[in-house]
Amino acid sequence: MGAGSWGTTLGKVFADGGSTVSLWARRTELAEQIQRTRANPDYLPDIRLPEAVTATDDAVLALADADIVIFAVPSQTMRDNLKVWTPLLPADSTLVSISKGIETGTHLRMSQVIAEITGADTDRIAVLSGPNLAREIALEQPAATVIACTDEERAKLVQTAVATPYLRPYTNTDVVGVELGGACKNVIALACGVAAGLGFGENTLATIVTRGLAEISRLGEELGADQRTFAGLAGLGDLVATCTSPLSRNRSFGVRLGEGGTLEEAMKATHGQVAEGVISSNSIHQLAGANKVEMPITQAVYAVCHRGLDVRDMIAALMGRSKKAEYNPVG
Repeated sequence: MGAGSWGTTLGKVFADGGSTVSLWARRTELAEQIQRTRANPDYLPDIRLPEAVTATDDAVLALADADIVIFAVPSQTMRDNLKVWTPLLPADSTLVSISKGIETGTHLRMSQVIAEITGADTDRIAVLSGPNLAREIALEQPAATVIACTDEERAKLVQTAVATPYLRPYTNTDVVGVELGGACKNVIALACGVAAGLGFGENTLATIVTRGLAEISRLGEELGADQRTFAGLAGLGDLVATCTSPLSRNRSFGVRLGEGGTLEEAMKATHGQVAEGVISSNSIHQLAGANKVEMPITQAVYAVCHRGLDVRDMIAALMGRSKKAEYNPVG
């Protein structure tokens, strides 16, 4: 449900794994173009989609008899879309979120939004996350991902369906950790992009990635996540990929800000789209504050994106923080 780059790529992956796939596109003309040309002209124009993928703008048709439903819309539109789709969902279908964000205002993770709107039991809801840059996977470059669900057998069901020679899926029962890793890494990637745009090198990047992982882990611990998740694919793996790749919209957005661009100019450089980390920095900053968790990099990105802080002042503020031990003493 969603024909952006990641939704389209996963449609291809599931088809390559042996499933029959309906790819729902919001715009009729896009659905027709995908169906006619076997490619998504807006996001992956040079990637041929398997014949097992059928594109449609009809949600009723797309959801009919679906065993697995993948929600591939932006996090801030998830709620409104679900209100329309919920009456159409097959009774025992597995509901999978691939949207990485925290809802503005409610501070809910996407699996929580799905549960609230659909009324589905949490053991029916899964999330998929990892170092999954869409274009690389669409090109069938070797990669791995994580499917998290409190019902391990349901996670294994999705795992079997999404497995291909080029994508290796793992299962996890830590939904909280997998979702937080996916949402928070976008904010850290923005900070890495800002640093790159300012001309800083690998030491700076490594510092931001490492300390970014530390603050994501602190938030996860406070919210009940398994700390091991943040050392895995949905934590460190996704963070490294998003913070270092030029394919990452969040990093690219940050680079433009670091070069002196405004939010509007950064949007133009990323094809008119706001990076998820810009939106998430607000909700994650608020979530951290509500739980009294220190997240200085997230706070700095929030200040740049929502309070007009100059990017050079952002770096100065981070470097000027009070000195402390790397790890808190135990006991």
